Amino acid sequence: MIATVVTGIGALACNGLGTEAYWESTVKARHGLGEISRFDSSRYPARLAGEILDFDPAEHLPSRLLPQTDVSTRLALVAAAWALDDARVEPERLVDYDMGVVTANALGGFEFTHREFHKLWTKGPQAVSVYESFAWFYAVNTGQISIRHGMRGPSSALVAEQAGGLDAIGHARRTVRRGTPLVVAGGVDSALDPWGWVSQIAGGRLSRRDDPAEAYLPFDRDANGFVPGEGGALLVLEDADAAVRRGAPRVYGEIAGYASAFDPAPGSGRPPALRRAVETALADAGIVAADVDVVFADAIGVPELDRAEAAVLRAVFGPGGVPVTTPKAASGRTYGGGGPLDVAAALLSIRDGVIPPTAGTADVPAEYGLDVVRGAARDGDVRTALVLARGLWGFNSAVVVRAWGADRPSAAADITSVEKE
Repeated sequence: MIATVVTGIGALACNGLGTEAYWESTVKARHGLGEISRFDSSRYPARLAGEILDFDPAEHLPSRLLPQTDVSTRLALVAAAWALDDARVEPERLVDYDMGVVTANALGGFEFTHREFHKLWTKGPQAVSVYESFAWFYAVNTGQISIRHGMRGPSSALVAEQAGGLDAIGHARRTVRRGTPLVVAGGVDSALDPWGWVSQIAGGRLSRRDDPAEAYLPFDRDANGFVPGEGGALLVLEDADAAVRRGAPRVYGEIAGYASAFDPAPGSGRPPALRRAVETALADAGIVAADVDVVFADAIGVPELDRAEAAVLRAVFGPGGVPVTTPKAASGRTYGGGGPLDVAAALLSIRDGVIPPTAGTADVPAEYGLDVVRGAARDGDVRTALVLARGLWGFNSAVVVRAWGADRPSAAADITSVEKE
């Protein structure tokens, strides 16, 4: 079976632009949540978000791209470029049909399209940008990344709300296994304009507190909803042998397992599908629950949903059987970008031997039976991590990532020699 490894990471969130900046904030539980600044939110029942404040797209992208892209696409383009640079991939030196792109997006180009709608209503159709024809679309990030880097291989876009980012990574792994040597995969989302904000409030799960330190408390007795954010991560996934042949400088880890499952209809009497997704992903990776060193939980911060996830983890791993963490408590739930950010954090946990804490969470109910990493990061030998995500209306996805090289000495030696060079 072809092994799919991660050779590059490009991450951006409200608490860090760039992979290392994001990781430093995550390990220190330094959050970037605050009151929305892009419009007057004083009349709204929820006002906090994980807004990226220090990002100037003109510093990162050609001027020709700015008029045709929503903020989410700009973030995705930058994250993809960072991931390729991190992996030392020069697309122009590779075969274009040997490179694909798979992204997830839950919200589309909200800010762009609503700006154009306003022009339509106030100035007429002649004022609407021609780029409105595609800038709003869920597949636009895949398309723009593909065009910019000349990646013409098998490509896709997936929509499954918070679970979509893990689905993108799982589908990219499948694409690699089918013969495409390199795939850029992950997700980015942003909808912090007034219309996009109202659509999120309508879901009924946003925290309505004003103190960022007390707003998003996953698995806490005082949990009251989540704080949305913007950003995400793009990863470079490669066939392991192809990565060695081209001289990849490092391998962060392997995408060892993936599964998705959909909840049954409400009132059916059947249990939610998260446990099935977890157990199927573990089986796909060829491991058992005892092999998992940490779980990066979905942890939405809604009490009844946190209880349901805790019940699954307790059933699979036993009470307190595995450390559980939720880095998104510091950066907000970023929908299609949330799963990839957690996968990035899991890979960096493996690299550095540290489990980041869950910011803010302090009082976990004993009946949850969870060992939630709180307060400070926890040192330890992290070899295998499980990442979970649940999407609105019943999506459930799970990805297993593990260290690369321990049981593959020849591949590890090849990568190590490249790093030394």
